[in-house]
Amino acid sequence: MADERRGRRRDRDDEDNEFTDKLVHINRVAKVVKGGRRFGFAALVVVGDTKGRVGFGHGKAREVPEAIRKATDSAKRTLIRVPLREGRTLHHDVAGRWGAGKVFLRAAPPGTGIIAGGPMRAVFETLGVHDIVAKSLGSSNPYNMIRATFEALKDQDSPRSVAARRGLKVSALQARRRDAEHDAPVADGSDENQAEMA
Repeated sequence: MADERRGRRRDRDDEDNEFTDKLVHINRVAKVVKGGRRFGFAALVVVGDTKGRVGFGHGKAREVPEAIRKATDSAKRTLIRVPLREGRTLHHDVAGRWGAGKVFLRAAPPGTGIIAGGPMRAVFETLGVHDIVAKSLGSSNPYNMIRATFEALKDQDSPRSVAARRGLKVSALQARRRDAEHDAPVADGSDENQAEMA
């Protein structure tokens, strides 16, 4: 019985070690009661395994550590899986919206790093993205930014799922993508330079 309980605790510890969590925002909240105000704390936390799974949650409590623990537990219950290209960036550009929060995420070449602000950076670091360019175009409220980012990530598709939906082979899809990238005009301003020289 004791061994079984110890084994269960070890499994839970392994699961906790698997995830990394980041505190995004902490807010002091007040509840007005008969004797005055009762203060508490609200925490917003992002949790991920840095291998393509990420979730967010928020929790309220009288003490900060308890609020963070509740938020972390809530985040672990709402994990989503995001397909990543080469395990480092998104497969395609995507926009997301939640209320007044609007975000735009772009896939980036190797070595770009995470170019994103505040709450979005925490999401990408816990997700395991290494190269991305992200822009918030709407509300700077961290709750709305996080939710808009998650809405964008839910729209992310991998070539495998697209190929399965369209009844094609993945190699055929990627060949089309390479052809499209090859045919796209290069915008380096060379035409403007030639016009100035003439």
